[in-house]
Amino acid sequence: MSLEALFSSPVVKPSKLGWLVGVALVGLCGCASDKSVKKPEEAQAKEEVAPQPIRPPPAANEKVTEKDTNGDQKPDVWVFSVDDGRRVRKELDINWDGRVDLTTYYDAREEREREAMDLDFDGKVDSVYFYEKGINVRRERDLNGDGKPDVWIFYEKGRLARKERDSNGDSRVDYWEYWENNQVDRIGEDLDGDGNVDKWSRGTPAE
Repeated sequence: MSLEALFSSPVVKPSKLGWLVGVALVGLCGCASDKSVKKPEEAQAKEEVAPQPIRPPPAANEKVTEKDTNGDQKPDVWVFSVDDGRRVRKELDINWDGRVDLTTYYDAREEREREAMDLDFDGKVDSVYFYEKGINVRRERDLNGDGKPDVWIFYEKGRLARKERDSNGDSRVDYWEYWENNQVDRIGEDLDGDGNVDKWSRGTPAE
């Protein structure tokens, strides 16, 4: 079940919110297998940017349809479509406080492209899942709230392959964790801040 489907289910109660957020965080702690150290292709994601709002302003050609899934007479789902009726975005209020917590974006074929989440409910995006043909291929997390991802999780064929992290906030990856057969195979660390691995360790348990 996708995050969108899980959070939009009418059977999800506010009391379950902590559990849902925990599930999302656990998923982000997973890590994944590339045989060589490489930077994420989306290098521009590491440039300095302001934190993105979880609810972007609608475009001039977008129309919104509101839905009330819990019967409290207040909308908790907003579906945005363009002039030709194509769905481009869906926003969800998962804890029913009147504010958007999850935004799903769709491509030109109305296939899920990415899901942006506000896990600390401050109105800003701090976690993003990226999809290709409906499969989650990458996750990013902004841990310090500066608008830049600090953790990148990569998947290959649906399995965790690699985790990268910028642990000192300089916009450079300094920690690489590679996974094989659902366990950590090796860890690389950049000790001098030049963007290259200086130390390898093997078979080290993941934190």
